[in-house]
Amino acid sequence: MTNKRRVGALKSLGVVSVGDALTYYPFRVTDPVPLRALREARAGERMAFAALVRNLRVVPMNARRGYRLEAIVDDSDFAASRRVAGAVARLVFFSYKKQYVDWVSMRLRNGSTVVVAGEPSEFNGQLQFTHPDVMTVAPAAADADNPGVVTMSTLKYDADTVDEALRRVSRPRPVYHATSRISSEHIHESILQCLTALEQSDGDDSAPADAALSRAIPDVLPEPVRAARRLMHRAEAFRAIHDPRDPKDFKRAIDTLRYEEAFVSQTALLETRRHAAKQDAHPCPDVTLRDRFIASLPFPLTGGQREVIDDIAADMSRDYPMQRLLQGEVGSGKTVVAVAAMLEAVGSGRQAVLVAPTQVLAEQHADTIRRMMETMGTADSAVTADDSDNATAVPVILLTGGMKLAARRRALAMAASGTPCIIVATHAAFSKTFQAPNLALAVIDEQHRFGVEQRESLRGKAELAPHLLVMTATPIPRTAAMTWFGDLDISWLTELPGGRKPIRTFIVPEADGATMGRMFALIRSRVDAGERAYVVCPRIDEDEPDDEAAAGARGSARSAGDVDGPDIGVYDESDAYARAGSRGGAGGAAATSASRGSSAGAGDDGEPAPQRPPLHAVSEIDRRLSALPQFRGVRFATLTGRDDDETKQRVMAAFASGETPVLVATTVIEVGVDVPQASCIVIFDADRYGLSQLHQLRGRVGRGGTNSWAFLISRAEPGSPAEQRLQVIQGTLDGAEIAQADLEFRGAGDVLGDAQSGGKSSLKLLRVVKDAKLITDARERAERLLADDPDLTAHVQLAGAVLDFTRGNEAFLISS
Repeated sequence: MTNKRRVGALKSLGVVSVGDALTYYPFRVTDPVPLRALREARAGERMAFAALVRNLRVVPMNARRGYRLEAIVDDSDFAASRRVAGAVARLVFFSYKKQYVDWVSMRLRNGSTVVVAGEPSEFNGQLQFTHPDVMTVAPAAADADNPGVVTMSTLKYDADTVDEALRRVSRPRPVYHATSRISSEHIHESILQCLTALEQSDGDDSAPADAALSRAIPDVLPEPVRAARRLMHRAEAFRAIHDPRDPKDFKRAIDTLRYEEAFVSQTALLETRRHAAKQDAHPCPDVTLRDRFIASLPFPLTGGQREVIDDIAADMSRDYPMQRLLQGEVGSGKTVVAVAAMLEAVGSGRQAVLVAPTQVLAEQHADTIRRMMETMGTADSAVTADDSDNATAVPVILLTGGMKLAARRRALAMAASGTPCIIVATHAAFSKTFQAPNLALAVIDEQHRFGVEQRESLRGKAELAPHLLVMTATPIPRTAAMTWFGDLDISWLTELPGGRKPIRTFIVPEADGATMGRMFALIRSRVDAGERAYVVCPRIDEDEPDDEAAAGARGSARSAGDVDGPDIGVYDESDAYARAGSRGGAGGAAATSASRGSSAGAGDDGEPAPQRPPLHAVSEIDRRLSALPQFRGVRFATLTGRDDDETKQRVMAAFASGETPVLVATTVIEVGVDVPQASCIVIFDADRYGLSQLHQLRGRVGRGGTNSWAFLISRAEPGSPAEQRLQVIQGTLDGAEIAQADLEFRGAGDVLGDAQSGGKSSLKLLRVVKDAKLITDARERAERLLADDPDLTAHVQLAGAVLDFTRGNEAFLISS
């Protein structure tokens, strides 16, 4: 691989700087491998040796597709150095891909010298190594006295000498998530080159390497903190991670940098909270309008709602910004709390804005709030910029990117005029054209859809910093919420309003035709009773690749506020630092194989993992269900993130009215869609979704007080982790319990989004659940440090790390 090609391969992993390289952490380290000659081999015990390739052959496998590559190696020279007789062994590789076989053949050509590490076995009376790690040795070093050896200038050798290769293969080696473009071995080599360059950066060749590295990589943690926790110096930790002497050295280094991440992140959160308290905000003490609204509600507030509303009132009466996170179960009444807060702002002569992630949700919020205002007797649902002479009315202004130009201009003019009102907006609230000089409160619905830069942009829309209320129905355990949203005061709504009936949840094996038939018959009976049904699929079209359905939707569609496709194929129960390295490339077999020293075709050696069946698509399920006798005469509609806003609005209106009582959709319905008549939801490929997402989807039904059902269609094997996840959903309606299980199954990164777990931020090692005590300790020490040195003047490196963490990344800890 040329330098240019390697740079490109590293860039695809997100490694574009020395800092990126040092923080591209390995997910494990190998145990030391003993050096043994072939005659010293012990079955089942890993070993390493040097040998000469005597013969190579590739044999097509007749019984099945693919090839078997066999290389006969002779360790006579290496064995002589260990004072034993030489012997021969067979190296065996299997693959379906000719490209991989050709690549291995080039590395193991006749006459080449290699260093092999693997586990010996016996086959047909001969010593054999199946898929061993192989390091090639440059001929100039291996065969300086053998002019007959043919060299190949296109081949990149792994080591210059046999001793170097033996040293590298026998000591513990870090293993990195790799791709077919670059192997773990070459990633390791590149990172070691970065460390060497740093050691030489000060120009003092006489200085010890460790001292030079320490000057190039100064410590971030304050010395008293590091000493109290018995942690390594930062430079020492990087060395021990990427070039460990033993596994204990590696673990101690990981622990050091994990604590550093906790300390830096908690310091950043505490500084953010402190800086927010220094800003000026409009006090909103008048609760008259709010109390009139509460009195007009046709139902009593829950105890939790009253408590949160009182907390918000206390926050908004101050002259510095409120910063509060409201977490509530689906249907727990967060909207009522938000409207009460906004009316407190309007009643105090100010403006409030509610920002929703999608146009459909924004329109629903605007309609709901207008109906509430009508019930209160003070609102005119037709209030516009040209009809605002009713002094008792509370204008409710809708602002979305899909509005017609004239209506958009009227909405922008109303906001810019400073007239006390409630503004319901999509991402249009973050545009430069939106100005609300009298803005006192910003409510962010489904906060995980918005980044901190967008939230911060609202501060520039008004004369003073607005109070901030962020809401989420995505269940986040208390420990996780305190970690990721540590700059916010946190409120929980756990009670459901009266009249809500529990949703009955069933796991339905797709292969069980009889149960599937009874399920469809039940849905038909509910449709005939005037109710509605959702059918959710992970893909839009049948010809859409599964990886595109899973990954593409999590990217561009999420950024637009529409989610098409579950978090599929992301379940990894290994440590967070194992996940962190995989975000840039192909995981699975490719990563595993590439870590063995391959640099091409790395994902193709060995037996392939069993292929999962293709994911169901909206177009396919719509066609199949429409043809079932159970649904004869029933009209179906489809909805995906590819539909434009006008289509979405039309489809949802037809569904709500009962014109098309069955809606086949992607997870675009996951958030905010509120159709009280919906009583049934069928989720295909439910075993491929995260628990929190299944809980969100299930919350789309049962919102009208009727009996409701959720059917999880699964192709998971009995007893598999996927089935265990579904059993969690079936067994509880408690979002906190589900979120805790989701964290344990998948890890913080997959539950909260990559950016919140370090995909685009500085965090790569910290684990929300397992590191709760560590995070608490870091927060307490950071609080004491900031109390003594609020501006970190005596801790320049820490101040720089906090600054980098806070603004140097595209996404901050508390954003997505």
